[in-house]
Amino acid sequence: MKATAATALREQVEKLLEAHRHSEAEQACQRLLQLAPDWAETHFLRAMLATEQRRWSAAITDLRQALAIDPEPERYWTQLARLLALTQRIPEALEAADQALQRRPRQAWSLDTLGVVYSRANQHQRAAALFRQACGLEPGNPSYQFNLASALKFLGDFESAEAAYEACLSADPDYWKAYPPLSQLRQQTPERNHRARYEALLPRARSVDAQLQLHMALAKECEDLGEPKQAFQHLLRGKSAKRASLAYDSAEDARLFSALQQYFEGAGLSGPGTENSEPIFVVGMPRTGTTLVERILSSHSQVHSAGELQNLGLAVKRLSGSTTPRLLDAETLAGLHGKSASQIGKAYVSSTRPGTGHTPRFVDKMPLNFLYVGFIAQALPKAKIICLRRHPLDTCLSNFRQLFALQFSYYNYSYDLLDTGRYYLLFHRLMQFWRQRFSGAVLEVQYEALVASAETETRRILDWCELPWEEACLHFEHNQAPVSTASAVQVRRPIYRSSVARWKHLQTELQPLQQLLLAGGVTLPD
Repeated sequence: MKATAATALREQVEKLLEAHRHSEAEQACQRLLQLAPDWAETHFLRAMLATEQRRWSAAITDLRQALAIDPEPERYWTQLARLLALTQRIPEALEAADQALQRRPRQAWSLDTLGVVYSRANQHQRAAALFRQACGLEPGNPSYQFNLASALKFLGDFESAEAAYEACLSADPDYWKAYPPLSQLRQQTPERNHRARYEALLPRARSVDAQLQLHMALAKECEDLGEPKQAFQHLLRGKSAKRASLAYDSAEDARLFSALQQYFEGAGLSGPGTENSEPIFVVGMPRTGTTLVERILSSHSQVHSAGELQNLGLAVKRLSGSTTPRLLDAETLAGLHGKSASQIGKAYVSSTRPGTGHTPRFVDKMPLNFLYVGFIAQALPKAKIICLRRHPLDTCLSNFRQLFALQFSYYNYSYDLLDTGRYYLLFHRLMQFWRQRFSGAVLEVQYEALVASAETETRRILDWCELPWEEACLHFEHNQAPVSTASAVQVRRPIYRSSVARWKHLQTELQPLQQLLLAGGVTLPD
């Protein structure tokens, strides 16, 4: 009788969760807990409710409780892996994903979810295999096809990626976020492009995000077809609508940069850092050549590419005790006064395992780590920091041209060209401050110099990292390691110069930006 009542209550909870009636589901979960506290399903359902409510820690705790009672269900391990990856606990997520795979998942959802976990851990080969299986079970699922296409793009299999993107759009022509990467996979030509197809779709792209995605795709098409001014108009149309929907205020970014400077004008972290010399941080404004330098370095036999990691920011956040939604803000900095430098250094390095540690050095190519230069200098004094610089107008234009992940508010500046210019000024002044406060801690590399004199600049980079010369670093296009950044397509080619001085094609359109930068004290080379 008790088991029958528990089963009926479980079915009730599942229906309430499906209807998003969270308050009633919570009450039903409490009754189920009283009725069957030792039943694994009780704790699993509590975890699913907590997940719906975005209470990640509670959900992970309940899943571990369910697994302690019954470690066999694959879906328990899959959900645990998903939540651990979502909260950037990658080593634990991989352990849970491996456990799920041992139980031979047969549902497409499980295979796709585990693929996402491996993708977040930069294990794109494993991810692609799982996405293929999911697509084999449900070929008409656009999300599964999109995930497969993304993994194949990261692996450099552009032809197969194009087929998967097309399969995604065949299943759902309104899967708008698939259009920009489809255009980015190859150079569009007058004989072979998507321009007319995309233009025909504009009337049905009614939401702000649909317009954004389609105009970004059209901007790429027009640019490839030699129409930079038309491309710029598409950027303006797509991005201005998105900007109007956001509550972004550049003054908030200015307050963060100011708080960072004030924190490090004082003592900063306490005590000596950890003596680990493995990390090489490649930082800078996005779209300034950070991926190029990462590929050059990871072509070296002693260097592994760890990808774009948020681990440093998470280590800082966790030590601060701050629970604010932003990874770095004034409250987080306030919580760090007197905190141990070595604790952050050790936490960061250990969080990169098991992906690192099998080569003497690894590259963390998170561009926004330029915000954390002070923390790196104090917590990991033997680490190397390389900051990419690029012509200010090209830097701002390339950020405006890029569609960053919509869920990351850190890039909200990029929906307006002048907001991008204001953010560049903050970056420029912060790098000046780091140069003064931590003299000699950062090697600055000019993108234009790297493109013009690849061997000279590569030798300079390797010398800075205390790495012996290897010819392979000049031939990074042969590097088979996955690339999961916005430059995934470009870095499969040898160094090219077409991105240098791109701003000159749009001098009239960029005049307001030019005036903003000059007024901010930035030098603009011809």
